[in-house]
Amino acid sequence: MQFTPTQKRLTTWALIAAAFGLVFWQLKAVLAPFVVAAVMAYALNPVVNWIDHVGKGRVPRLLAVVLVEVLFAVTVLGVLLLVVPILAKELPLMRDQLPGLLDAANESLKPWLAQFGIQVKFDAASLRGFVLKYMNANFEDVFSSLLVSLQLGGSVAFALIGNAILIPVALFYLLLEWDDLMLALRELVPPRLRAGSDSFMQEADEVLGQYLRGQLLVMGLLAVYYTVALALFGLDLALPIGVFTGLAVFVPYLGFGVGLVLATLAGLLEFSAQSGLGYTVVMVAVVYGLGQLLESFFLTPRLVGERIGLHPLAVIFALLAFGQLLGFVGVLIALPVSAVLLVAIRRIRQGYLASGLYRG
Repeated sequence: MQFTPTQKRLTTWALIAAAFGLVFWQLKAVLAPFVVAAVMAYALNPVVNWIDHVGKGRVPRLLAVVLVEVLFAVTVLGVLLLVVPILAKELPLMRDQLPGLLDAANESLKPWLAQFGIQVKFDAASLRGFVLKYMNANFEDVFSSLLVSLQLGGSVAFALIGNAILIPVALFYLLLEWDDLMLALRELVPPRLRAGSDSFMQEADEVLGQYLRGQLLVMGLLAVYYTVALALFGLDLALPIGVFTGLAVFVPYLGFGVGLVLATLAGLLEFSAQSGLGYTVVMVAVVYGLGQLLESFFLTPRLVGERIGLHPLAVIFALLAFGQLLGFVGVLIALPVSAVLLVAIRRIRQGYLASGLYRG
């Protein structure tokens, strides 16, 4: 069977793409911080270019990159520091109210389990003493325990610390050389295909810009929702917990889960003495249940999915599929990559409809 030159080129490119995909799959754990840095660089490069435009070329790109990365790091750190006032208030309350909470849980669980024929005997006094021992421990004891934990989970701790250092370094160099990198990639495209390639990249860039604007809008609306909803239930820490939960949803599932845990702890410590455990359960179930429905089935599909042209079911499928294939990084890049794939699929469809294969 003889292949035409076009078929040979297509076969060659298909083999190259398959080899590249196989290498990426084998090195996905190593490439993860670089992928995260690349996504950040793409999002932050317009800010660097804006500073250069405002400065009319008088601001060195190195200085602009440093300024943008520092501001970004401060923003991320500020979101994380929202947890500090929560912990500062909750830990002393937890230490004071823990004995009563354990006794209440013991009295509630034993009769409930007995209805199902399960006889469990809780040694609440021993458990209370064990927990209080560590909560009342001094700094040296806590630090020693932390060191032991890091030794036991050394690989995980090393990976986290390594990524925390590697991602900012990779982000710095990518931002510094982004324009040169894009130019070098463009030069790899054969001259006869550059017009189509440039058109594709421009359309993909517009779609990704719409995605980022939509995602920021979702984060802002959810921050307002969680803050107001928790405040309506009377939670003192509604503002930091609500803002943290809303902004942290940029990382799907993880931000929601951390916010849920913080709200549950705050509710237990604040309301258990007056309203019992049931009020906290109702608060968390209502606020976070409605919040998850609002995010998953309305805000993200409509404000993000519709902006990039993805059907709501496609948005949900993309999150699940990329999460299954690439884990946390897959969930992070699911929608941006889906947006680029959507542009490619549109162009393939247009080419097919205009071809002789479709017209017969």
